[in-house]
Amino acid sequence: MKPTAAVVVNKEDVGRLVFPSEPVRLSPDHRAQLLRKVDRALHLGNGEHGKCRILFRDTEGLKAVETTIWSVDDKAIVLKYGHAIPLVRVIDVEMPL
Repeated sequence: MKPTAAVVVNKEDVGRLVFPSEPVRLSPDHRAQLLRKVDRALHLGNGEHGKCRILFRDTEGLKAVETTIWSVDDKAIVLKYGHAIPLVRVIDVEMPL
């Protein structure tokens, strides 16, 4: 079975998405690694205005957005325009090398 491809959305459309409250299932190790990636992406965005790719799940399925992370708190990743992705719905954050 082939993995499902993520639907790429524009950062401006993130505010229209609906997110379930339950977290996506990740191992504790994956979750810890993800939080380190989020922190690195935040510094990349604030320091160098670098973009990252955030992979997440909303009510419709797997999505991805390429954007700059403006801020992070214990509940969400905040993007430009104040749109937020709940941390419990994020699967991965990819950054350029």
